[in-house]
Amino acid sequence: MGLIRSSCLFIVFFSCLSAVYGQGTRIGFYSTTCPNAETIVRTTVTSHFGSDPTVAPGLLRMHFHDCFVQGCDGSVLISGPNTERTAGANFNLRGFEVIDDAKAQLEAACPGVVSCADILTLAARDSINLTKGESWQVPTGRRDGRVSLATNVNNLPSPSDPVAVQQRKFAAFRLNTRDLVGLVGGHTIGTAACGFFTNRIFNTTGNTADPTMDQTFVPQLQRLCPQNGDASRRVDLDAGSGNTFDTSFFNNLSRGRGILQSDHVLWTNPTTRSIVQEFMSSRGNFNAQFARSMVKMGNIGVKTGANGEIRRVCSAVN
Repeated sequence: MGLIRSSCLFIVFFSCLSAVYGQGTRIGFYSTTCPNAETIVRTTVTSHFGSDPTVAPGLLRMHFHDCFVQGCDGSVLISGPNTERTAGANFNLRGFEVIDDAKAQLEAACPGVVSCADILTLAARDSINLTKGESWQVPTGRRDGRVSLATNVNNLPSPSDPVAVQQRKFAAFRLNTRDLVGLVGGHTIGTAACGFFTNRIFNTTGNTADPTMDQTFVPQLQRLCPQNGDASRRVDLDAGSGNTFDTSFFNNLSRGRGILQSDHVLWTNPTTRSIVQEFMSSRGNFNAQFARSMVKMGNIGVKTGANGEIRRVCSAVN
């Protein structure tokens, strides 16, 4: 699919965003210093996606986890003892090889120019487009952080968070409730480990623990995630459409088929339900909101100018 053509999104929105979140990023940042940067990232992501489509939700999730800890500075990419990658919430992050591949190609073409933080941000956008979502223009110009500590990974949204807690965590980064619902909509291509929701499909006697779920759907989940089974096994969060970026996820929420408790409550809470209903009825509205929210999230705590560095290898500081 092509770029979203909304004038509100690309003219009014981006100018307003620059004023509110202006931290030095801009569309076309590498247009003269590395004009093929975005093409190289896109080609790399496409190649990996062709052999393993699950890299798409992996890259999207990694970008989210990067931005919500220390800002969008690529700190989640750094490997080593006690880094963010070693935190419990990041154990199942995947797609690092895609970023490393793109970085190697960019270093060959434009040494020391394109940051790992920008590569990850661009790769997340490309992942949406490859799964049949709309694309959008990504402001670039982030620099890479030099600090990555597992102890800083302490405020990511949890699968059990009620709406009020989710709102508070998003508001800490100036993301509002529409941003919250829109970004959670990324679960349309996401997966979750069985261990994060078996408490909803079983209780101590083996019956359904959550009567608010679609009771015809529960046996399917029980077969995929049996009691005392592999808690790390992953299940699509958008049943029936897990490989396509669409509004099916919101339809499933309305049918009691939200798998994570934190997703399910977006339908049961009146404040967020109205937004879910809007996105259910208009894929265009969802795509536009998702793009807006991704740009806002992508500007959380970015390092620009003299701050940070351009890593030569994404998994290690210079």
